[in-house]
Amino acid sequence: MTPTVNPSDDAGRPGFDVPLAARMGAVKPSATVAMTRIANELRRAGRDIIGLSVGEPDFDTPEHVRDAAKAAIDAGQTRYTDVDGTPDLKRAIAAKFARENGLSYGIDQITVGTGGKQVLYNALMATVGDGDEVIVPAPYWVSYPDMVRLAGGTPVIVPCGENRGFLLGADDLRAAITPRTKWLILNSPSNPTGAAYPAEALRALAEVLLDHPHVMVMTDDMYEHIRYGDAPFATIAAVEPRLADRTLTVNGVSKAYAMTGWRIGYAGGPAKLIKAMGTIQGQSTTNPSSVSQAAAVAALDGPIDFLAERNAVFQARRDLCLRELNSIPGLGCRTPDGAFYLFPSCAGVIGRTRPDGRVIETDTDFATWLIEEAGVAVVPGAAFGLSPFFRISFATSTENLQAACDRIRAACGKLG
Repeated sequence: MTPTVNPSDDAGRPGFDVPLAARMGAVKPSATVAMTRIANELRRAGRDIIGLSVGEPDFDTPEHVRDAAKAAIDAGQTRYTDVDGTPDLKRAIAAKFARENGLSYGIDQITVGTGGKQVLYNALMATVGDGDEVIVPAPYWVSYPDMVRLAGGTPVIVPCGENRGFLLGADDLRAAITPRTKWLILNSPSNPTGAAYPAEALRALAEVLLDHPHVMVMTDDMYEHIRYGDAPFATIAAVEPRLADRTLTVNGVSKAYAMTGWRIGYAGGPAKLIKAMGTIQGQSTTNPSSVSQAAAVAALDGPIDFLAERNAVFQARRDLCLRELNSIPGLGCRTPDGAFYLFPSCAGVIGRTRPDGRVIETDTDFATWLIEEAGVAVVPGAAFGLSPFFRISFATSTENLQAACDRIRAACGKLG
């Protein structure tokens, strides 16, 4: 009798050794996804884990958006669409850019992808080749450098410390640009720090870029609507219109509208680039979900008055975590301008000793200690290119956040 073999389970048995591409040696799994996986595995094993590693709003998708999705299903909008977005969604995106950002795009200058990540990836794949450089300020969203590497390019990491508000300065940008520089990536408000570029900071960067006409700008504005205080949102193509023809302005519905699982990201940029990105997408995923696109039209065309109430909740949670973490010896945290993350320094616990005698030598060691001892999942700063820090998401309940801070305090108190 021939034994039954599960082809998905090849651990521990001889067989064909799948030869992976050399590029796989240059990339690694997302650190945020990896920490979430560890937390879920511990939960399944019976551990009480508070997860602060996921960047996902804990609110529901607005009702009018959900209703639009149901109506689209009932109307039979369940088939293939144009590769990079329906005309209706592209018109809604162009109207959003004009209304909220003062940016004017034609339909041929708009692209829609399966989340903002795909939009960024398409742009890099369409433009970056061997030897091309992409400037990535650190701390950065974990996927930026690896997406550059997958495209065949070299990420040029520029550290932007806490003493600079985690923002790239004009002098550092100027020093990083070479004849091989293809892109500068900006993210405001930032994941992981929540730091946002004010218009004057973007204007200073723009002055440098105007002196280097071969450099394009990729600005990731996914957290545009999650901001605190009265400072207006600024995006570089609006601050300096002379850069518009070499700027890709990326956004999406995931964060502001609590639509992470709907997977709709979009961008506006030069028509030639947008067309090339569509070609890349046409040979990978083709169109995003037709139902999600219909829902995104309702999101972008509909009311946004709910954002103020949700941001007030986020701000209260932010302030609670700031108060608690800044009162723990060894930790310290800057107040973020937006998004729903804190990026505390753990410099004061580096070099201290766990009860089992192991020394906390890095922020990864500290994150490991927190999940092992306190049952709190955070992401080490090393994953974002700057140490010794760690990222927490405060997109969870106040009760969870208070409990997590209490556990972190207790765990730090056990270090010698």
